[in-house]
Amino acid sequence: MASYIYPKFGYRRSQEQAEGIVKRHPIVVIGAGPIGLTAALDCAARGQPVVVLDDNDTVSIGSRAVCYAKRPLEIWDRLDCAAPMVDRGVSWNVGRVFFQDQLSYEFDLLPEADHQWPAMINLQQYHLEEILVAKCRANPLIELRWKHRLISLKQAADHATLAVETPDGIFTMEAQWVIACDGANSDVRKMVGAEFTGQFFQDRFLIADVAMKADFPTERWFWFDPPFHRGQSVLLHRQADKIWRIDFQLGWDADPDEEKGPERVIPRIRAMLGEETEFALEWVSIYQFACRRIDNFRQGRVLFAGDAAHQVSPFGARGANTGVQDIDNLAWKLAMVLRGEASEALLDSYHEERAYAADDNILNSTRATDFITPKTRVSRYFRDAVLELARHHGFARPLVNSGRLSTPTPYATSALNTPDDNAMMGGVRPGTNAADAPITVDGKPAWFLHCLGDGFTVVAFGKETDKTEIAVGPLKAKLIVVGRDIADPSGLLAARYGVSPGTTYLFRPDQYVAARWTGFDEASIADAMLRASGHDTAGRKELAA
Repeated sequence: MASYIYPKFGYRRSQEQAEGIVKRHPIVVIGAGPIGLTAALDCAARGQPVVVLDDNDTVSIGSRAVCYAKRPLEIWDRLDCAAPMVDRGVSWNVGRVFFQDQLSYEFDLLPEADHQWPAMINLQQYHLEEILVAKCRANPLIELRWKHRLISLKQAADHATLAVETPDGIFTMEAQWVIACDGANSDVRKMVGAEFTGQFFQDRFLIADVAMKADFPTERWFWFDPPFHRGQSVLLHRQADKIWRIDFQLGWDADPDEEKGPERVIPRIRAMLGEETEFALEWVSIYQFACRRIDNFRQGRVLFAGDAAHQVSPFGARGANTGVQDIDNLAWKLAMVLRGEASEALLDSYHEERAYAADDNILNSTRATDFITPKTRVSRYFRDAVLELARHHGFARPLVNSGRLSTPTPYATSALNTPDDNAMMGGVRPGTNAADAPITVDGKPAWFLHCLGDGFTVVAFGKETDKTEIAVGPLKAKLIVVGRDIADPSGLLAARYGVSPGTTYLFRPDQYVAARWTGFDEASIADAMLRASGHDTAGRKELAA
């Protein structure tokens, strides 16, 4: 069974370092993991040049993040990355939870048809990063700088100054904005003195990537107290290349150095798979995890995303998925500020919305961890009773928590939302990501999200107009009329959006609903566009006049 061969990305001396000049870049991204590479692609898609600094020269070692949910796939699809990820990965919708040697219950993350993307794909992080690196290399607005280590950062009113170490020595560069995607142990976070607070869990887990031929189905399997690993939990996922990811709970007192040894790992896997199964270890790691976040996602000219901004447990696949959604929220706002279409105050909404999402993820992650690793005898009795009852009684199944799998957090309280009037019922509320649906364009099958694109978009149901655009101040929104520009032959689009004749939706550039109405009113739409761009009441009145 062949092992993955890690690519080497060549170091190149930049022109500014060679010439000894200090160049100011609009955006510098720190860290070329999935979040940093996504940041570069999203900013470049909005016309912004980006420099990415990474102190390494290859992809991440080991599978690391492996589960990617439907919403990040929709974001990567907008960046022309999702199709190769799905082709390379393993798609799945179904999960099973076992208690001891019995099936407790199963679930389907995407039971309804007519969605472009699966609920989840499993793909080793190194494969995912290779796809993202290739897309970045093909983009003339993105410069990837390998073997560039940030060693200091100082901020001024309108830029940050970065000292960067390379194989050719240290040089200085400047950035109007820095996006810090340098992971849970972020050096940038320490450089700006940001607080990173929350709960650290004592339990240790073993991750093993195992190459084997096995007859497990392509599903998420989670065991509580199985016969092959008594008193603990085990998680199994299939990945690409016939690699299986197995997570073993080890308990509080496990010695990380001892547990990583093959003489400890192999017997655990043999007990699980049986003596006859042939397998080979690809990668082994021990982890403890935390549920915590940064005090403010914006620290002056520095914007934090991914694990540099927040940490959660791996149960529920909320880490990388949440980080990709951070970038989805940030990139359009940063592009508007750089183009002069919005003030820097719009970037404060990045913290407002994504800290709200991080707190939601931390809450879900903490609850899952408490269920998986009970801290008292009473809580263990409760958990085991729930698992036993779930086998036969539907009321107990929602209480089973092996990790609530990642779903987008609606920005229910965001200041960028225009509140509904009382007549709006059902559908997709402001602050919620757009629901996709199959449509037709010029008689050909298409998907609704593709029509939204990456700018402001107004979608009107049943409106008769020759207009194709709505403009206010520096902002423009594409106008799509259902029945004129796109058709809804199945009726699913109307059903998912709770439509009645005249219903109108305004979507932000990240494809979230900014506002909706029972009728079409240009003045209301213009006001909502300005509100969603961070303009206050006075500014909206001035620009609309």
